[in-house]
Amino acid sequence: MGTIEQGTVYDTLVDLLVQGGNRQEILKFRLDSEAQSRLDQLLEKNRNGAISPEEISELETFEQFEHVVRLLKARVLQSQVQ
Repeated sequence: MGTIEQGTVYDTLVDLLVQGGNRQEILKFRLDSEAQSRLDQLLEKNRNGAISPEEISELETFEQFEHVVRLLKARVLQSQVQ
């Protein structure tokens, strides 16, 4: 499987938001199967110490994306209790 570009990782989430995704859709948001498979592959390579510098950069993109998703979901949950 090839690399996932930074923009591609964010595309699905951005599309959901642009289409007016409701709170439940945002809370259910997950990586698509291709991106999840690539992330799993990168994590395995990282655990085995067999990850290239390019793959480290790709893994960092996934980590940044996960941070954004967590913040978004936290804000949605916070807005539900207010």
